[in-house]
Amino acid sequence: MHEPLIKIDDKHVPLYRIVWVSDLPHFCGEDDCLREGYYEVRLDCDDSLWTNLPDRDRVIETLNQWCGDPRDEGEF
Repeated sequence: MHEPLIKIDDKHVPLYRIVWVSDLPHFCGEDDCLREGYYEVRLDCDDSLWTNLPDRDRVIETLNQWCGDPRDEGEF
């Protein structure tokens, strides 16, 4: 079993708190937006973390490993 924590930015986050991960970078068009070009990692309780593309891909890979693929276990 893999570790149930992942480091995003400077935070150690339990994988079970992640609700979804954005596929596209944030773009709102506001001149003062600080999140432009970053990917959102949505957590429970309406919290979000923002990260770059390599870290976003690492989060997705870690979630896939942690959750497992049921096709690997012959369930399909």
